[in-house]
Formats: sequence, C-alpha cells, structure tokens
Amino acid sequence: MFKSLFRLRLFIRPYNGRLTLGIFAFLIARIFEGIVPIFMMMGIDKIGAGEVDLLIPVLGIIGGVLGRFIVVSFARLSVRRVALNIAYDLRQNFYTQLQDQGASFFNRYSIGDLMTRAVADISLIQRFISMGTILLVILVFATVVGFGFMLSLSPQLTMMILPPLPLVFFYAWYSSRRMGITSATVQNRLSDIGTHVQENLSGIRTIQAMTQEDNEIARFSKINNEYAEAFYEQSKINSLMTAWMPSFAAVSIIIILGVGGGMVKDGSLSVGAFAAFFMYVNMVIQPFRVAGFMVNLFQRAAIASNRLFEIFDLPPEIKDQPTGLSPDKILGQIDFRNLSYRYPDSSVQILNNINLSISRGESITIMGRVGAGKTTLLKLIIRLLDPPNNQIFVDNFDVHDYPLAQLRSQIAYVPQDAFLFGEPLEQNLSYDDANRPIEQIWEAADSAYLKKTIENFPDQMQTIVGERGVTLSGGQKQRATLARGLIRNASVLILDDCFSSVDTQTEDHILSELKRLRKNQTTILVSHRVSTARHSDRIIVLSEGQIVETGSHEELIQQAGYYAELEKVQREGDSKNAGSHMESLRE
Repeated sequence: MFKSLFRLRLFIRPYNGRLTLGIFAFLIARIFEGIVPIFMMMGIDKIGAGEVDLLIPVLGIIGGVLGRFIVVSFARLSVRRVALNIAYDLRQNFYTQLQDQGASFFNRYSIGDLMTRAVADISLIQRFISMGTILLVILVFATVVGFGFMLSLSPQLTMMILPPLPLVFFYAWYSSRRMGITSATVQNRLSDIGTHVQENLSGIRTIQAMTQEDNEIARFSKINNEYAEAFYEQSKINSLMTAWMPSFAAVSIIIILGVGGGMVKDGSLSVGAFAAFFMYVNMVIQPFRVAGFMVNLFQRAAIASNRLFEIFDLPPEIKDQPTGLSPDKILGQIDFRNLSYRYPDSSVQILNNINLSISRGESITIMGRVGAGKTTLLKLIIRLLDPPNNQIFVDNFDVHDYPLAQLRSQIAYVPQDAFLFGEPLEQNLSYDDANRPIEQIWEAADSAYLKKTIENFPDQMQTIVGERGVTLSGGQKQRATLARGLIRNASVLILDDCFSSVDTQTEDHILSELKRLRKNQTTILVSHRVSTARHSDRIIVLSEGQIVETGSHEELIQQAGYYAELEKVQREGDSKNAGSHMESLRE
C-alpha cells in the first residue's frame, strides 16, 4: 500500500530543492528550540546560586524563541507551497489522463467515483505532504535534537526514557495496519456517495416525474450510513491511538521524576539541568501525542495515492501514434474495407464485414433498427472507438495514420446526445474556437433554424443554457449542437440522428441549408426518418451489423425491403396525423 506513496516522488522531484530547504529549516528550528532550555537552566542555576545578572539567559531565551518563530514560519510556508504545487500537478495529470480514455474506461469508472478521486483523494495527498511531512520531520528532528541535548545533560537519565519506546512503535504499527483497512473502506464509500449524488442530480427530472424522491432519499440514506459507519471505525482507531500515546509518555515522565529527583537530591544533577531535561523530554514526547493523527494521515494518503495511480497506470484507450504519411488536409473520401468490430470484453459482433465507399462530396444516410451498429460505425471513423488496422480509410490512408487531433478537427461529428455546457449560447456554438466572429455564429444558428429562437431570448447569444442545456427544449438542444457542427465547415460532417426532436418543417429547412452549404463536402447522416433519408445521394440500411440494402430513395422503394416498409409505415402515419388534424379543424 505504501508503495504508492513512494511513487509520489515523481511528482515531488521538480520541487526537491524547495522541499529540502524547508526540511532543513525545520532542523534549524529544532536547534533553536533546543537552545532555550539551556539558557533556562543557566538562569535557574544562577538564581539558585544567588546571582542576579540574568541578562544572558533572558536574551538567549528571547533569541531562541524568535529564531524558532522565523525559521518555522519559513519552513511551513515552503513545505505547504510544495504540497500545493504537487496537488496542482496531480490534478493536471489526472485530467489529462481522462482525456485519453475511451468508452470502456468510462463504463468501468463512474463520474462520481472519478470526481472523488480528483477532488477528495488529491486533497488527502496535499494534506499528507503539507501536514504529514511537517509532523514526520518534527518527530525525527525533535527526537534527534532532544536526545542529543538529553545525553549531554545526563546519559543515565536519558536511558530511563527508552523502555516504553518499543511499546509505542509496536502499537503504532498494529494500529496503522487496522487504519489501512478502514481507510480504504472510507474512500470507497465516499466514491459511492459521489456516484449516487451525480446520477441523481443528472436524472432529477426523471426522479421527480416518477415521484421517486422518497425512494432515492432512502437509498442515499443507506449509502450515507455506510460511509458514516466506516468513518466511525476509522475515528475509533484514531481516537484510541490519541488516548494511548500520552499514557506511554506518562510512564517515561514517572520514571524520570523518580530517578531524576534522586539525582537532584544527591547533587549529581542541578535543579536547572533537571528542569531543562524535562523540557527536552516534552520536546521528544510531544510529536508522539499526535501519532494517531499522523498514522491516520499516512494511511489515508496511501489509499488515495493508490486510487490515483490506478488511473495513471492505465494506458490510453485510443493510442495516438500517427505515421506521418497522411496528408495535412482531409478531402472527404471514406472507405470501409471488410470492417468488423466488437466491443472489448464482448463476444457480440457489432459490425460484420462492412464494405462501403463514400466519395468526396457525397451525402449518405445510414438507417436501420436500434442496435444495428449505426452509431458504432460513425464513432469508428473518428476513432472515438478504435477500429482494427487497415479497415477504415480516409482519402486512401488508414485512419491510424492520422493524428487524432487532425482526424477529429477536420471531421465534424455531432452525436445524438445533444450535450451543451452550462455556458452562454455563444460559447456553446463556438466551442471549438472561442475567437470566432459573432456574425459567423449567427450564420450557423440560422442554418440550424435556431436564429429566431435565440432572438426571442431576453439575453439572446448570452443566454445561459444551464447544465447540459437544461433550460432548452430537446429540439432546441439538437439544433444548437447541429449549429456547433455546421460552424466548423469541415470536409466531412457526421450527424448522428440529429433531427429526432425537430418537426418536419424545421427538418426541411435544415436539410435545404445542408445542401446549400455542403455541395462539395461529404455528409453522413444517421436517421430513422424517410423524410430525411430521401434527400441523400445514397441510403445505406444496416441490420445486425451488416449492409442489407443500398441505393437511392427510388431504388430502395423498388427493392421492397426494410426501407420500403418503413416508408410505407411513416407515410400512412403522416396521413393519419394529417387526417386527425383536419378533423380537429372542422370541429
């Protein structure tokens, strides 16, 4: 478990100089602290001898106290600054690691769990480096400096403090093992809370619509109680350590009182030396009083670092290893050659022997039942899912030849999940380039049939859409994400079922704009509507991961297959809806 703490040295290394300086300053501070009892001893012995000149002892004590104050302040600031920088680097590394992961990773780790690791676990490590380092350094230096001064005063009396120390170390070791188990449980239960809260807040509308508030509160209460019980077990171990450590220290003090008192009585030790010796004993024992807190800090940091390195050690799910052979600009020809694909850890073949060539400037609509593999096919083009080598080609180059950044910037992909950030509309529409002219943003909004809607908002382009676009309707969100794709004017535009929440009038406007804007550019759509597909140059029908129909609207109607049946069902449905509408007008 503590191996993960040792691995933090990679993040500590850039700040070794500042950290070493801070640690050395703590040593100087302990020496200043050790000087004070010496001057106090001088003062007491002078008073005992009837002398009144106490200037040197007084100045020595003042100098020691002020020196310690200055050096300790510098040391604490240095170590805590290092801890802050390391926490910053850990967060950056963690966030960067998440950007390189794919669907399998996010299926395995929930958002709530990742948030707990990014916030709570890194905060524990920051606290460990700032407070834990300080406590450990004080423990070591106070013991070394304290014992050094104690030996100079009375080697015999110093030996009296040693017998209880093995008990202290054994108890600390035993408690740390128990603390490690409970710390892991606490962090896991905290992740469970994060996951539950994140899921509930994301699905709050569904919860309220189905009146499940009480059930969700009860579920949260159960998870919260499990966390509280785990934390209580950890606190119980910590509290016992905090209670027992002073007891061990008290044994040493009793021994010193008995033996030291006799030494003062027989004159082998002065009163001043005896008083100074007690101050050194306190200097040595004081860090052990917080040993429970220190062990708790180390164990929780070990668990936290272990959880972080669990993420850091994962290789990128999508490896960016361009060959340098690909052209700088993508023109828009896409070829699928015997493409087969199944998800990792799954035996189900999602796509099976797909052969398809899409010419530059061609518009294609892909159709099929739910689960036919349509979205998977689109994601493979831009490597949101990683296809096998030599099965997908862009402009006659394997997609693996391209840098990921080029592939995803020159092929615009609009997913079926209309995700918007909790920012103004202007920032959402120009997400790929915050410096776009406002006129260009309005043009894209107009092409997506969103301009009039935005103009009706009080703040227009500065309208805050809320988290995930919660203030907009489903159709408005779809049109906003469509505008975000259109504004890029990419050589290839991929639209994954982006018209499902818009009416036919809006759909016709958008399709006519697509034809106007993308005459010589490649457009690939996924849709369940014949009204959308009929405008394409070619329609591809997938079934169980295979191409079963291909051709124009007219050609597929003649084939009398899935597409023709779908067209008939949708045409009859539209006729019934139109008849019902006319009937309601007559009434």
